[in-house]
Amino acid sequence: MLRTCHVLYSQAGPSAGGWQPLSFDGGAFHLKGTGELTRALLVLRLCAWPPLVTHGLALQAWSQRLLGSRLSGALLRASIYGQFVAGETTEEVKGCVQQLQTLGLRPLLAVPTEEEPDSAVKTGEAWYEGNLSAMLRCVDLSRGLLETPGPTGNILMQLKITALASTRLCKELTSWLRRPWDSLELSPERLAESMDSGRDLQVSCLSAEQNRHLQASLSRLHQRARAQHVRLLVDAEYTSLNPALSLLVAALAVRWNSPREGGPWVWNTYQAYLKDTYERLRQDAEAADRAGLAFGVKLVRGAYLDKEREVARLQGTEDPTQPDYEATNQSYSRCLELMLTHVSHRGPTCHLMVASHNEESVRQATKRIWELGIPLDGPICFGQLLGMCDHVSLALGQAGYAVYKSIPYGSLEEVIPYLIRRAQENRSVLQGARREQELLSQELRRRLLGRGLRASH
Repeated sequence: MLRTCHVLYSQAGPSAGGWQPLSFDGGAFHLKGTGELTRALLVLRLCAWPPLVTHGLALQAWSQRLLGSRLSGALLRASIYGQFVAGETTEEVKGCVQQLQTLGLRPLLAVPTEEEPDSAVKTGEAWYEGNLSAMLRCVDLSRGLLETPGPTGNILMQLKITALASTRLCKELTSWLRRPWDSLELSPERLAESMDSGRDLQVSCLSAEQNRHLQASLSRLHQRARAQHVRLLVDAEYTSLNPALSLLVAALAVRWNSPREGGPWVWNTYQAYLKDTYERLRQDAEAADRAGLAFGVKLVRGAYLDKEREVARLQGTEDPTQPDYEATNQSYSRCLELMLTHVSHRGPTCHLMVASHNEESVRQATKRIWELGIPLDGPICFGQLLGMCDHVSLALGQAGYAVYKSIPYGSLEEVIPYLIRRAQENRSVLQGARREQELLSQELRRRLLGRGLRASH
């Protein structure tokens, strides 16, 4: 194992004479066992089958009725759960993280909870308070995972705000934010002051009940962000929610992203498949610079394409998404270049996660990192999902880049619905994993044929 790691690092690492492109040809699969590769190939092929993704929850229920909970659960643990989930117990999660560390990768823990926009409205604050408790436990788990965590602030965690604030409230705030003449009282500074002081916040566009829920939500977000030394990466969601989510992130940033706090502790996510993303990212980066705030960005392509287009069609509004995949690629490339330039100018006060499974985007990032003189252990990192895109993740990790794998954890009952929703949102990623499947097949054939040749001698 150590010899293989050394060889891969020597081949993939940056050359003193100039930038050398990384090879994503599956060579780093040497680091994984045959059983792991076989499971990965089987699961990725299953997930690329549209009926399985579309009817995942119904199929899970049918499997439980036909096979019983114990056998159905065992099959899930041996396949989809085992491929994409860190585990249920603290010991299982630590084992997964230790395995990632041996491969040169880092954990990005994700609590598998959220409120879907079309789901039944949750009653009372108990559900959101329970989610906050789960997230604070996740913070403690994150801190205890790494025996040698390295520089302070290298521990990252994902958050969906709709786990702490209702989608109904976020939609109401969004509707007012889109009417700037009525939204002056909804400033990040005002929300941050209320968040810090704990004083009641009264917003005229909200009902008394909504104001109480907003105050409780601000308190939950403040408690979550106060858990320092764990950077908080806030996920983007639907366009009907994102303006409100960005407002709440901006309020958290006002409080926690000052350079004296060692930030950015709170990062926002930008979806390149939306038409307005480049301009919003440019404006937000410049605003943070003017305000003297550190700025953290997770850059993704986006995951809600089909639903966004369907909603626009039903409402008779303009489609907010890019017209095709190539336009999304161009948008991602422009946003990536913008952020890399900002990082090179602002240094450690500007951080970026290149959250992409696209090989060309990763190559663009690594090349520009070298051209701009940004250190590999500096404020740029890469992110991919646990169980996917390992041919890219492993090559990056062995070359010395900071690479995070997004890892949900929890029980089957908690995680499987979450995984199915993520699969439905990321159909194009799953169906586009053909190259990874081909590389897995090649590596498995190489091992089997190699063993056969050795046995024949």
